Formats: sequence, C-alpha cells, structure tokens
Amino acid sequence: MSRLCVWLSPVFLLVSCSPKESVVDLGHDYFSYANTRQFVTEHLQLDLQVDFDRQELAGTATLKMSRLDPAATEIFLDSRSLHIGNITVAGENNVAVTANFQLMPSDPVLGEALKITLPESLGSAPSILVTIQYKTDPKASALQWLPPALTAGGEHPFMFSQSQSIHARSWVPLQDTPSVRITYNATIHTPADLLAVMSADNDPQTKRNGEYHFNMPQPIPSYLLAIAVGNIYFASIGGQTGVYTEPEILAASTFEFASTQQMLDTAATMYGPYQWGRYDLLILPPSFPFGGMENPRLSFITPSVLAGDQSLVSLIAHELAHSWSGNMVSNKTWRDIWLNEGITSYLDARLMEVLFGKARADEERVLSYRELQQGLETVSPPMQALAPVERLENPDRSQGSLHYHKGQLFLEHLEHIFGRETFDPFLVDYFNHFAFQSIATEQFLEYLDDNLLQEFPGRFSRSQAQEWLFQPGLPGDAPIPHSKTLTEAESMAKAWATGELSVEDIPMSQWSPQAAVYFINNLPSDLQQTQMDELDETFDFSGTRNAEIGRAWFIQVATRRHMPAYKALEAHLNRYGRTRLINVVYRALAENGEDADLARELFAAARSKYHPLTITAIENQLGTSK
Repeated sequence: MSRLCVWLSPVFLLVSCSPKESVVDLGHDYFSYANTRQFVTEHLQLDLQVDFDRQELAGTATLKMSRLDPAATEIFLDSRSLHIGNITVAGENNVAVTANFQLMPSDPVLGEALKITLPESLGSAPSILVTIQYKTDPKASALQWLPPALTAGGEHPFMFSQSQSIHARSWVPLQDTPSVRITYNATIHTPADLLAVMSADNDPQTKRNGEYHFNMPQPIPSYLLAIAVGNIYFASIGGQTGVYTEPEILAASTFEFASTQQMLDTAATMYGPYQWGRYDLLILPPSFPFGGMENPRLSFITPSVLAGDQSLVSLIAHELAHSWSGNMVSNKTWRDIWLNEGITSYLDARLMEVLFGKARADEERVLSYRELQQGLETVSPPMQALAPVERLENPDRSQGSLHYHKGQLFLEHLEHIFGRETFDPFLVDYFNHFAFQSIATEQFLEYLDDNLLQEFPGRFSRSQAQEWLFQPGLPGDAPIPHSKTLTEAESMAKAWATGELSVEDIPMSQWSPQAAVYFINNLPSDLQQTQMDELDETFDFSGTRNAEIGRAWFIQVATRRHMPAYKALEAHLNRYGRTRLINVVYRALAENGEDADLARELFAAARSKYHPLTITAIENQLGTSK
C-alpha cells in the first residue's frame, strides 16, 4: 500500500511515513485533525446565507463542546478551503471572547486543520461555545452549484451537498469524524422563491419565505449533515413518507417510489421501531454522484432510478435500511465503513424479498456477488478485508464497493448458519444495544461473540469471523447465491451467440431488468458486430430508460467498439452524473485500445454536468487530473 504522510496535531503522532511499516492506532480516525480526546462536540448551530451568485454559504457555526482534558488549551477542527473571519469562545458565563486561530498547512486529502487557541481568561471551563464566522469556497468539495440549465425546470438554480466521506469540513468547520455524533439546529437564508431542506425535521407545510429553520434532535455523525436549495416541491406518498423534488419530475417520482411507506413499515417490523420521525426522499438533478445518500429523515436520491416501472427501488430499500445500520449505529472510523454498507446491503436484500419476492431478491444477490468477484480482482489484498489493518489511502475510493458486497455475504453466511429465527432477533438487539453510537469492528466482533457465537457453541467460531473481517478474499465456505432466472439468462446469452437460439426466442419482455443486465454481462467476448446490431434492433438497449441496463450495454458497446451505438453512448454519458453509471463506460472506452482520446474528449464535453467527486473519479481513471 502506498504511504499517506500527513500533518497531525501534536496530540496525535502519525507513527510513520514509511511504506514498509503499518503500525496503526485502530481507535484513531486518521482522516480527521480533531483532537477528540481533549474536546468533543455535542451540538452544532448554523446560521447561513445561501448566495448563488457567489456560490457560497456565509454565516456562523457555533459548536457546543465539552473539554475532556482540563489542561487542554487548543482545539483542532477540520476544514477544507474555508475562509475564516473571526472566532469567539465563551465559557460558563456566556461572555464571548475573541480567540486566536490558525489554519495549518493543507493536505490534498484532509484539507487544513483549524487550530483555535483558547484565551487564558476562559480558565478550565468544562463546557465551551465556539462561534466561527466563515464562508465556503465556490469549489467546496461537498457542494455543487447548478445553473438553471442543469436542472429539470431550467429556470432556477439548485445547490446540494454531499458530505460523505470527509467533505462536511468543506462547508462547516467542525470535528469531521464519524466517531463524534452531534445534534444540530440551523437557520438557512435563501432567495425567497426557493426552498431549503436539510437532514433534519423538514415540515412538508413550510411556506416559501427565504428563511427556514431546522432541528435534528438525534445525534448524528458529521457526514450525515446535508442541505439542498432549489425550486423544490413536496408530495406525500404515505403517513410518514413523501417526495421532495422539482415540479417537473414530482409525479414521476411519487409513482416510482410509491412503495416507500410499505418499506418503512416492513423494516420497522423486522428490525425495530423507526427512530427518526419522518422518512422523505429528495430527488436531485442528474449530477448527484451516488445512487443515494442516507441523510437521516431525508435521503438524497439520484433521478437515474426513475425507470418508470419501479424496477430500481432496491436503492430506496438500501437508503431506508441505513436508518438502522449507519445512521443509528455508525462506523467509528472510515476503516469500519462495512458496518454501515455491508449490514445495510444485507437488510435491503431482506426487504426486497418481503416486498417483491425471493426470486427478485435472489437476482440482486447474484448481481451483488458478481460485483464482489470483480472487486476481488481489482482491489489490493490488504484492502479486501472488511476492516483493513493497514491505513486507507482515501475513504472515498480505497475499497471500491467491495465492503458492500462482502459485508452482505458475511451476514448472509451468519443467517444460513444460525437461521433467521435466531439471527433476526440478534440484529434487533444489536441495533438497540448500540443505538446512536459510533462503533469499531472490534466492538461488533465482541458483541457477535458474546451474544451469538457463544450462545450456540460449535456452529461458527470467533476465528472464522475474524477471517471474514480481517483477511483478504473470501473464506472457502462462503455462500454462493443462485437465481433460476439469471441462470436462464446466462444460458440464453451463450446459446444465442452460438446460433443455437433465435433472438426472437429470448423472452426479454418477461424478464426483470436484473435478468436483462445479466444477459448482457454474459455475452461472449467473440461476439460479432452484426450480432450486436441484432440485439439493439430487437431490444433497443441503446434507447432504454433503465439506467442499469444502459450501463451494462454501453460497457459492451465501448469494449467491443460497436460504432453504431456510439452516439447513444455519448448521450448516456451526458444524461447521467451518477459515478457508477458512467465511470465504467469511460474506462471501457479508454481500455479498448483505440478510444482513449475519445474518452477524454467526451469527458471534457460533459464535465460541467458532473459533481466534483465524479470528476475526480474519472480524472484519476483517464489520467487527466491536474
């Protein structure tokens, strides 16, 4: 693994910059400057003005902090490209005193530490209010400012945040580590005709007046801080659920996600009461870089799942499941992210099974397993462990999606061994035991050992669990999911390619989109161009509304240099901004031996439509980063 040598506050010593050494303090978040053993934030208060002309948030952040070390006189916060005006601090007497501060040298991954020196007059006050006047930079990594032309309506600008993994520090100066959970409230000032929403208690009846107030009473990690401002409207889809989005796609969104309330009710029955009040969805413009982001009370969702037939709603099941795994019980550091994503992937598969049947859920399990196998071919062995012992290079990309799929398979393995009648109550107890806490993998292992493995001795050992958690690859007894329909799709792909089956005999219209994807993924490598033409003429893969089918098809188009579909491929790259849907297509173009320059040209043309995180991912892949 390549080394990561960064500046840290004097409180924490970075043990070595040598690539040969891997001595890591597993309890410490190496992606935060915050001296959380001296000071810890309990509550955040924001008062921010949204300025679309300057593309900045400006105002104040007030942190209520507890001093854990009476002798500590310096606070270290995380920031990235923030413009700090002045800082005041107040103790128990609530008298604000100006504090000296310094932005430390910048690191390309971590940003800059904000060092605040407490005045002597504050004494050893155990509770401190730190008020920071600041404004964000137009290039803040968490914020995307969209001109009207890149929105559905084309008349109003739009702004949204993406704080995970370590991007909250680019719009709020704070302790940007999942090990610290905070409550927060906010006042947001916007243009009068736009609506602001946050990962907090949004009121569906809020009137547009340019000033909006929010409160989050449950403690959350900083990566779940979220904000969006735009021409946003609301429609209810259930007693606790609804959709926010631009009016132009509101009807399509309410149809697509009509099962959300049923999902919520089902999940609460399976895994314990929903603890967050409402569960609403914000459907964002196409440039949103992820499928979804589990911001509590208001999941941010890509419009790429608006397939028109509710075939991609497993993404909603995933984001909803985060209300238990991730939001209620969070990873302590980014090395433990599988505790969020792996467990959540298991939960959403279970939800899909209840709501849409085992056959549909098994199809998605097989697709997940296939992506896991691909990940094991591309992710370095040290990063294949669910909880790597070596330090991650960058929490945004160190493990790809491997921790989702391997974590899901680990829990499915435990389910098979202990049975659902035992494993389901174990998960409910796990969520209740660690509710509103951030934990490390070692804590999960201890809880698993004490409350499941030792309760049923001889079925599964602690050492077997450790192999899943800390070793690369998969254990030899890892379960392999199966799907009758996907097996049929694979067989038909091969039979048609060899001439044993006519294209008219492929029952594509009867298949799920997951089966269509599997059919495309299993086309033989020696397929002729005329056969690609035949498939597209028969099934119109190039014109599909289903983003996952399009992704699979255009990978094939780029890999095989099927030129008749290149115009549609370019349209795909311009239609979507979700990294998963386009990154692999650019890669296939760049690696087909002829189209590396074309990939760069297409990227340059579409770049303004993409989120900064997507741009970085594609730049790293195409070698165009500056």
